[in-house]
Amino acid sequence: MKSVEIIMIPVADRQKAKEFYLSLGFEVLVEAPGAHGDTWIQMGLPGCDTTISLASFQGIICATDNIAEAVRDFEQKGIAMGKIDETPWGKFAWFKDPDGNSFCLHQK
Repeated sequence: MKSVEIIMIPVADRQKAKEFYLSLGFEVLVEAPGAHGDTWIQMGLPGCDTTISLASFQGIICATDNIAEAVRDFEQKGIAMGKIDETPWGKFAWFKDPDGNSFCLHQK
């Protein structure tokens, strides 16, 4: 993993949450139909690389240059990895820490 790209924040009402984060100085970077029938809202602070996503569940998405290699490396360390999903937005592989927090590797 080379950086934290997106921190997914669980919210009950995405539009209401978007208004709140706009009032804090965040900007909407992406607002588009999501993969699961909902709206993907990604926001960021000016000049920052790490963004937030207003979502239905918690997760941290981390960038990697070679997802297949990273998945193999994590599996060798005993970390249970999900399958690599290929999407129009890149490749993703999910895993959980010992406390059940969701993490995702992302290769553009």
